[in-house]
Amino acid sequence: MKLNMAGQYGKLIMASFVGLVAGFALTLNFSAQADKDAPIPLPVKELRAFTDVFARIKSDYVEPVDDKKLITGAINGMLSSLDPHSAYLNEEDFKDLQVGTQGEFGGLGIEVGMEDGFVKVVSPIEDTPAYRAGLKSGDLVIKLDETPVKGMTLNEAVKRMRGKPGSQIDLTILRKGEQKPFTVKITRAVIKIKSVKFKLVEPGYGYVRVTQFQEHTGELLAEALQKLYKDNKEPLKGLVLDLRNDPGGLLNGAVAVGAAFLKPDSLVVYTEGRTDDAKMRLTASHENYLRPMQADYLKGLPESVKTVPMVVLVNGGSASASEIVAGALQDHKRAVIMGTQTFGKGSVQTILPLNSDTAIKLTTARYFTPSGRSIQAKGIEPDIKVEDPNSPVDEDFSIREADLAKHLENPDGEDVMPTKPVEPAKAHEKGGKEDKGGKKPEVKPLEPGEVVSKNDYQVNQALNLLKGISIIQGK
Repeated sequence: MKLNMAGQYGKLIMASFVGLVAGFALTLNFSAQADKDAPIPLPVKELRAFTDVFARIKSDYVEPVDDKKLITGAINGMLSSLDPHSAYLNEEDFKDLQVGTQGEFGGLGIEVGMEDGFVKVVSPIEDTPAYRAGLKSGDLVIKLDETPVKGMTLNEAVKRMRGKPGSQIDLTILRKGEQKPFTVKITRAVIKIKSVKFKLVEPGYGYVRVTQFQEHTGELLAEALQKLYKDNKEPLKGLVLDLRNDPGGLLNGAVAVGAAFLKPDSLVVYTEGRTDDAKMRLTASHENYLRPMQADYLKGLPESVKTVPMVVLVNGGSASASEIVAGALQDHKRAVIMGTQTFGKGSVQTILPLNSDTAIKLTTARYFTPSGRSIQAKGIEPDIKVEDPNSPVDEDFSIREADLAKHLENPDGEDVMPTKPVEPAKAHEKGGKEDKGGKKPEVKPLEPGEVVSKNDYQVNQALNLLKGISIIQGK
């Protein structure tokens, strides 16, 4: 499968996901240029040590070991020692990555990372088996069927969670607040991610949710906005853009979403790295988000899309491409950012093919917002901090980039995260009730076809703000 881009790209630019998705590889920044012109001197002493270790394993290990296994393990170790996002992609991983950008893959539908040797759920993907089974952000997977996760690499665990649609797997879960582990049986399925969902929540007020940034996200967003304006029969008074728990995806998708709401040629994001092709300035121009020979799907949008009052919702599960969009709209003062601190995934990964079947995923640059803020290990701080007291995502137990071992530091020396989440609203403030034990009430997953819950606290707060703006503008 050949992937390329038009305009200033000679490659397909992508923003990485937080971790691995079960049944889905990370999508990042593709480059066909793996070799550099300048020869790099080889460390002879260290290479001799490597060959000595290789020979000793071959001759003395308790069982015969395949050469390919040893070399692959060495490559994996070399890359994984750099940072949490650099990795070796074997034939299966490379193929999954390419297929995943189309928004369809096989698996359970969970975004995962690694913590203390266990698989940690970053977030379940909406409308998937994992989501319907009730998995939550912060859950630790300690066993896959009868096999302990301890000792597995993240890639190995993900491969075990993949499988033929219709087959089942038992996940043993350790959850904060539960006295002992419990088992969840999940039936694997073909995961089809609908990256844009939308609804006219009230007359004059639209809601758009981007679940992931995929190849067609920009087009789907344009269709959603056209439909919202058509359904409302007049310009919108306000718009909520929901990027909560959106782990990222294709960078050109992020640029397209930013371009939909920003003035032409506004800077969306720029990158800095050691090589020339790692230094980019991506503006709200069609050559930065369209595929070759593709018509500009943003060209026909109503003019008021550029000025309609907006609130962007984010949380600890908003990462990479989500943070790029939120940071751009915040820097250009185009939208109010509401929610909690984002994940802080601000590094660029480049896919460097080794041959037609395998590749390495290498961190090559950092992302910066238009004003020059680094996203890495810091994230985007909302303009208005609002934590959802009913959210299944426990912000106090959420994993962020700064929590990952060997993460890149923030170049501005701001490698910090809030030590305490924003206090949730009390029950009487949201019109809800806590149970007698003081626990948060369980939030049921959305029903099939439902876009957003009427009881979504953060969405309602965003709508209240937009209505207030509308009143002020009317006066």
